[in-house]
Amino acid sequence: MKRKGVIDTENNIFDKVSKKAVEKGISINLLESRAGVSTGSIYKWNTVSPTVRSLSKVAKVLGCTIDELLE
Repeated sequence: MKRKGVIDTENNIFDKVSKKAVEKGISINLLESRAGVSTGSIYKWNTVSPTVRSLSKVAKVLGCTIDELLE
C-alpha cells in the first residue's frame, strides 16, 4: 500500500529526469543549479524519493509536469 505524499521510485525518477535533461541539452549539475535544489540531490533520486517541492522545481526547469516525470 502506498503512503499518501510518498512518491513511487519503482519507475526510476532519476532515469526520467536524466533523459529529459539530455533532451534539453543540460547536465544534471546545471539542472540542480537552475532548479535551486542542492548539489547531488537529483543523483540521490536513484535510491531516495524526491520531495514534491524538489520534483516540482526540476519539472519547471525541464518544461514538463510532475506527472510526466512520474509516468
